[in-house]
Amino acid sequence: MPAQNNIISANTSTLIAAAMAAIIIFIFFLFLWIILLVITVKKKKLFILFLGILLCVISGCRGRAVSLGSSNASDTLSFTSEPQKSTEIDWLLFRGNPSMSGYTDVSLPNEPVLLWTYKTDSRTSSSPVVSNGVTYWSDKRGFIRGVNFNGEQVFDYDFQTAIEATPMIYDSVMYIGRIDGIMTAISLSQKDTLWNFETMGQLSASANCAYINNKQTVVFGSYDYYLYCLDIASGKEINRFESGYYINGAVAVQERYVLFGGCDAWLRVIDCQSGIASDSLLLDEYIPASPAIMDNYCYIGDYSGNIYELQLEKGKIVAHKKIAQAAADDAAFVSVPAVTAESLFFLTDDQNLHSISRKDGKVNWKYLMKGKSGESSPVVCKDKIIVCSKNGFVYILDANSGNLVWEYDAGEQIIASPAVIKNRFYILTAKGTLFCFGDNKEQI
Repeated sequence: MPAQNNIISANTSTLIAAAMAAIIIFIFFLFLWIILLVITVKKKKLFILFLGILLCVISGCRGRAVSLGSSNASDTLSFTSEPQKSTEIDWLLFRGNPSMSGYTDVSLPNEPVLLWTYKTDSRTSSSPVVSNGVTYWSDKRGFIRGVNFNGEQVFDYDFQTAIEATPMIYDSVMYIGRIDGIMTAISLSQKDTLWNFETMGQLSASANCAYINNKQTVVFGSYDYYLYCLDIASGKEINRFESGYYINGAVAVQERYVLFGGCDAWLRVIDCQSGIASDSLLLDEYIPASPAIMDNYCYIGDYSGNIYELQLEKGKIVAHKKIAQAAADDAAFVSVPAVTAESLFFLTDDQNLHSISRKDGKVNWKYLMKGKSGESSPVVCKDKIIVCSKNGFVYILDANSGNLVWEYDAGEQIIASPAVIKNRFYILTAKGTLFCFGDNKEQI
């Protein structure tokens, strides 16, 4: 069913439930007064009748309050109580994992070839995600599309409202934020809305998932200045935190803590369990993109191109330093770094991809691309790194040496980040063309 026809947000459901509770209490005391009156005149049969009516009314009202807050479709789904896990055939959210590290143990094909393309001619800001062999993405017209291993469309969903965010998938349910400020959960098997949660600002970034108190949650920021933490199964609000300005990038997760940057230039660490900020750091410029976390270290860039390293300990920033300066006074950094155990990789506005040592900050290498960098972020795949320039070139480099291994000209602008699974990787252009690359022996 269209999402707009059954938008009953978790907030609205809470208000309705409270109103119904008040009505039940009123009815209870009304009937209690009548019962006392009946007992006084010793009409026992009438007393029994009124008691039966009372029980029916209470049961009916309680059932109505529950049904308003949930969809019939959600009753048929089961949600696991385990943290989000990636497999070699899945790329379930933006950057591939909740830490936003941009690192995967999956290897890229040795000799990549184009297997197929799927064209939509619908502009998009989304990156692709992959679940059970189907690649999904959103577009600015409000469509969600799913294309199978052979390049055939097998899923579609029309929100009839603009979407910029990348979907997140957990347990065969898609979570997607919309420009109208609503976070929606969709059953991929039933193509039905499970719940909606309404905020007061646009949602531009991918949702993330955090495992808190043995419960899986959905975490995301809004242009209404709030960070939200919702129960993943019901969409009910667990906690929220008010920041100082718009939250544009996806949050990164470290255990029960989430980190995000805001358009007020503050990087914040939030304890999702309490909804309270455990620490924060003011950067030089506003922060449009996401942090990347590896172990107890966080890396993030501000808009001018400065890159920062933060050491974390139980939700506290125990040390921090600027490890790279902006390439120019008018530089613009909107990408997310990629991080491994040894190195940090990031793009700069002068068309270079940089690799620096995490141990001592020395430059390992830099590679000059044929076009400007943009919103697309690099992904490290074991010993190789894949990166896209804004003018449509896709590069695979040796992560240790920086030597070019492979390149491809997509012929269309790229602002999305790659999705990588076993033997394949996917590139989505801003025009809405999905490119699927794989081993040459797999060519179809």
